[in-house]
Amino acid sequence: MALMSSTEQRTLNDEQRKLLLDIARDSILTGLREGHPLVLDPREFEPALQARRASFVTLNRNGQLRGCIGHLQAVQPLVKDVAENAFSAAFNDSRFPPLSEQEFPDLDIHISVLSPAEPMSFDSEADLLRQLRPGVDGLILEDGYYQGTFLPSVWEQLPTPELFLAHLKQKAGLPQNYWSDTLRVSRYTTESFGKE
Repeated sequence: MALMSSTEQRTLNDEQRKLLLDIARDSILTGLREGHPLVLDPREFEPALQARRASFVTLNRNGQLRGCIGHLQAVQPLVKDVAENAFSAAFNDSRFPPLSEQEFPDLDIHISVLSPAEPMSFDSEADLLRQLRPGVDGLILEDGYYQGTFLPSVWEQLPTPELFLAHLKQKAGLPQNYWSDTLRVSRYTTESFGKE
């Protein structure tokens, strides 16, 4: 496994953030006009945008969620990940019909670039809850075939560790009061930015 370059750990500057937001918007426009994501060559971008990073793209319309798709693990260059996730959030999120041209002008696009996830150690639900950092931690919950994640931005709607964890279990397909010794939880942080 290759070592992570220092570029991957650095935060993005304003110009890089704006470029990623433009790529997300252009990928959705390409989807509306041509039915596929924006095609780009990562080698044409600076190293920080070529780095393998995981991202999520969240679409809101009139203050309501309109789509959210992403990767929990870095699988490809960041610019490509953002372009594909923006397209998928607009057209492949199973919770919503594909985006229409009429909806496009009202879209707010938000991008979250994830840090690598780190497994958490805990011996009880109370111990896990004590370790959570509201507003900071994104969580991945796994048990057998059940899996769910919440980005750190979800703390805005679910501000306490108890609510956050209970709803994450539900999202993963488990009862809110579920607990098991086989439950695994990892945490990550995000660098999030958007354009309204």
